[in-house]
Amino acid sequence: MELPKYHETFIPILEILNTVESIKSRDLASRVRDEYYAYLPKELLSQKTSSGANVLIDRILWGKSYLKMAKFVSYPKRGMVQITEKGKNKLHKGSLPLEEVQNDPDFISHRNAVKSEKESEIEIDSIKVENASPQDLIDSGFSTIETEVKTELLEKLKEIDPYYFEKVILILLKKMGYGDFIETSKSGDGGVDGIINEDKLGLEKIYTQAKRYNENKVREKDIRNFIGAMSGDTSKGVFITTSTFDDSAIKKAREAHHSIILIDGAKLVDLMHQYNVGVQVKTVYEVKELDNDFFEEN
Repeated sequence: MELPKYHETFIPILEILNTVESIKSRDLASRVRDEYYAYLPKELLSQKTSSGANVLIDRILWGKSYLKMAKFVSYPKRGMVQITEKGKNKLHKGSLPLEEVQNDPDFISHRNAVKSEKESEIEIDSIKVENASPQDLIDSGFSTIETEVKTELLEKLKEIDPYYFEKVILILLKKMGYGDFIETSKSGDGGVDGIINEDKLGLEKIYTQAKRYNENKVREKDIRNFIGAMSGDTSKGVFITTSTFDDSAIKKAREAHHSIILIDGAKLVDLMHQYNVGVQVKTVYEVKELDNDFFEEN
């Protein structure tokens, strides 16, 4: 006997969710464990990961995350989970293999929205796992976790108050090593949300514009207005959005006499992850190797 793989919990998760309007994530995991896997030996049910988490609960929560990425479930509010119509339709069919989830358009779109080129390169296809080295598996695992965190971070940014989003951007730039920042007034700012000092002494200024969009792309008009709002005391600007820039906007920024840096949603969460803005370290793992120098005779 062995513990179920995370993808083997897909249908049990959907079945539990189909009986309630919504439920806390931890309560969901406990119910799946108790109602579907209580027959397993106690030593299996009590297995812990190297960080001390319960293995089965951890796998169920990962199953929930994959279902969320494919929009079979949703998070109606913080800490809560509910089944979607898409999930109900799939539940009626009675099976949901991992390959089907991974090939689902919503899943692919969800992952690609924040995945960097480097993460795409080290991702391991599940069919090739048996040929992967332990280091490959570690890299792939970290990449998967990082992608999921970035995805959740981007979703959170799209939900927060637009004015607070502007403040988040200024906090990020400060963490990146820029000087103090000034928030502009919320009316009549002419397309400028903040002013940051490029250096600690404030000798050079950079204007910022932050657009919290869900699906809409930033267009050429937005870039043009931003450039027009930049006063004569600076020629540098950073335009940040949670979505993307259309081709005309990219072209306008590239051809402008000003130096305009464009940061889309994927790059934004990559920077926030790198500089620990809106995220925190959960677990630290140590990988050790033999110290041959220790055994060298003097």
